[in-house]
Amino acid sequence: MKQLIGYCGLDCEKCEARIATLNDDDSLRAKVAKVWSELNGIEITPEMINCVGCRTDGVKTVYCGSLCEIRKCAVGRGYETCSDCSEIDCCKKVSVVIGNNPEAKNNLTKS
Repeated sequence: MKQLIGYCGLDCEKCEARIATLNDDDSLRAKVAKVWSELNGIEITPEMINCVGCRTDGVKTVYCGSLCEIRKCAVGRGYETCSDCSEIDCCKKVSVVIGNNPEAKNNLTKS
C-alpha cells in the first residue's frame, strides 16, 4: 500500500497540514488550524500544524501523533492500515472517516 495512505485510508499527500509542513507555509497552517479547531471543537494553533504523514517517520500533528483513536488502534494491533482488520466494516472509529470520504474506503481496498 502507498506509504502516504493513512491508517484510516485518507491520502496524506492531499492533506493540507502535510502540504503546509513541506512548503513551510504559515498562512496555510493558520487556515488548517482554524478549520480543524471548528471541526473538533478544540483550539488548534498554527504552530501545531506540522505533519509529514501518519504512517511515515517524522513530525506529526498532536492529533495524528497521539490523539487519533484510529491510528492508536492500528499501531497497537500491528496493522499496516485498517484494511488489515477483520472488523473494518463494523468499526465505529474508522466508519466516521469512511462515511465522510468514500475515497478513503477505496484507498484501503486497493492492493
